[in-house]
Amino acid sequence: MRVSTVILPIHRWSEGGRKTWQRAEELGFHAAYTYDHLSWRSFRDGPWFGAVPTLTAAAAATSRLRLGTLVTSPNFRHPVTLAKELITLDDVSGGRITLGIGAGGSGFDATTLLRGGEEPWSPRERADRFGEFVELLDRLLTHDAVTYEGTHYSAHEARDIPGCVQRPRLPFAVAATGPRGLRLAARYGRAWVTTGDPKISETGTPADSLAAIGGQIDRLGKACAEAGRDAGDLDKIFLTGFTPDGTGPLSSVDAFVDFAGRHAELGIEEIVLHWPIPDSIFAADLGVFEKIATEGAAQIAE
Repeated sequence: MRVSTVILPIHRWSEGGRKTWQRAEELGFHAAYTYDHLSWRSFRDGPWFGAVPTLTAAAAATSRLRLGTLVTSPNFRHPVTLAKELITLDDVSGGRITLGIGAGGSGFDATTLLRGGEEPWSPRERADRFGEFVELLDRLLTHDAVTYEGTHYSAHEARDIPGCVQRPRLPFAVAATGPRGLRLAARYGRAWVTTGDPKISETGTPADSLAAIGGQIDRLGKACAEAGRDAGDLDKIFLTGFTPDGTGPLSSVDAFVDFAGRHAELGIEEIVLHWPIPDSIFAADLGVFEKIATEGAAQIAE
């Protein structure tokens, strides 16, 4: 199992941002991701910077660390402009970018760009858009010129030369739990992402969460079989912090090793920890966190 982190874009680059990303590399994390939102939940009224510029700066400040989004969605992105930014980011990083991508939710991203009287997309429309979004983005990142006409997105002779450093394109890590999303993961993903089952995040138990994630992995396997693909070809990524375990796994190295081991038994291959943020839902002791990144990661890699 690999251990990665997600660094929320809340720090000015000159006031801790640069040092945090560089520290993630020093600690030996496999990858460092960031959220791609306009704002997010309890952080809405505080500093929040853009994901792509942040990752570009992180790419220039590091040399080995993989970088990426967890996750980008169609809520405020268009495949044509996003593809151009991703190709540039992949070039600046020397081919170290993973695109975490999902359908998006009903939070601030879904309402910020609405005109007066417009309703947010329904779950069905989000799923429809997500399907087109991933299909078109895949084409844009693998072809020099693309013309596409869909229900929600279009491109007319869009040029993306020279393409990605990573070939045939940078990897997609598809966040999905429903049948349509799992089919997209099976078709386009290099990896699959889960945060667990949100229905039991507050009322369930850790055992309930393990069972739910196990069920998701089973359904992913079926989607892969239907697509004629070996489910073992997809890395399985678990973004922590949203299950009944809360921040418990970050209380000690032993707690983390036990937590990670139980998820490794399910088939999880990469576990992602939120970089501690004081006075938030991601509050944790930074010293313990750093020990987990070194000592804990070494133990679960054995």
